[in-house]
Amino acid sequence: MAGPDGPIPERVALRPLANPLPVGFLALAVVSTTYAGVQLGWLPTSQSRIAAYVALGLAAPLQLVAAVMGFWGRDPVAATGLSLQSGLWALAGVVTLATPPGSTVAAFGLVHVCLGLALLVPAANATGKRVAMAVFATTATRCFLLAAYELGAGPGWQTTAGIVGLFLGALAWYAALAFELEATHGRAVLPVGRPAPVTPQGQPGVRARL
Repeated sequence: MAGPDGPIPERVALRPLANPLPVGFLALAVVSTTYAGVQLGWLPTSQSRIAAYVALGLAAPLQLVAAVMGFWGRDPVAATGLSLQSGLWALAGVVTLATPPGSTVAAFGLVHVCLGLALLVPAANATGKRVAMAVFATTATRCFLLAAYELGAGPGWQTTAGIVGLFLGALAWYAALAFELEATHGRAVLPVGRPAPVTPQGQPGVRARL
């Protein structure tokens, strides 16, 4: 751009985006553990509505925000995985509130099959962060187990899904801590499964990987 005294230097103001995975995974840890408590009988089925409120009021909105930040950060794996999880927990909350406690819904089982298959897409492509890959793959496994239960395979599948849900909660908590420490210190403090350290891309303000 030229002015009366010659070219005017252009200035670019950058607003670096924080890694959205920690908040998305912490929300997952809370809701997965809460639902596991119901599925394993630690909480009475009459309190399943509380789990639904956690899914609708905490997990779904936080993961949706994290997914939007992932799109802005140009990380399709984080954005896709967190978007699918946000939709999963929003749907789980609605179905839990709309059906009698302890009942099964075959249509919900079919939806779980589809969501499990969908989550395998970001899981298969998260090669740059294997901890995130494990979180998405474990979420997909939980979907398949719940699908079997909802489709009438027996209560044992729900129990197994609850156990996997507890493991998923612990794994998501670890992943959130590891990515948060990495963002704070600028280096990997806990293993996250990256094949190489994070390096900037050619475009200003864009990270190579979240």
